[in-house]
Amino acid sequence: MKTLLILRHAKSSKDDPTLHDHARPLNDRGKRDAPGVGVMLQHKDLIPEEILSSTAVRAQETARGAARGCGFKKDIQLIAKFYPGEPQDYITVLKKLSDQLSRVMVVGHNPGIEELISVLTGTLEEIPTAALTHLELPIDHWSELSYKTHAQLISIWRPKNA
Repeated sequence: MKTLLILRHAKSSKDDPTLHDHARPLNDRGKRDAPGVGVMLQHKDLIPEEILSSTAVRAQETARGAARGCGFKKDIQLIAKFYPGEPQDYITVLKKLSDQLSRVMVVGHNPGIEELISVLTGTLEEIPTAALTHLELPIDHWSELSYKTHAQLISIWRPKNA
């Protein structure tokens, strides 16, 4: 059994219209919500063993905030394929993980995040910014992950409901 935590980046700033989408940072709300995700991870005993993030600035800042909030001490792995990120991009990267890892968190963007959750669970879920989805995967090896994997949706944590 593997655990996959899927985090959509926190709320980003649109204040500077000259910035390319990839370079947009978090806004004040996003800067507050990201560490809150980490605190929740720690409280629920769900601290990831590995964090993989999109290279977009807002995703990196979200990943760092969540990592700080839960006490994650390792380097965050930046994955270019996660921007903008299709379900197959996530699956391809996850399939290559070490089987020693049992709990992994990915940080990315919509619509790819919602599509990945739909592919793995068969359900359509609205995933707002800074929302965290907890999935249990019925696999022993990351290499087994595919579109045919039927994950169990354990919970969705949305910051507005916290």
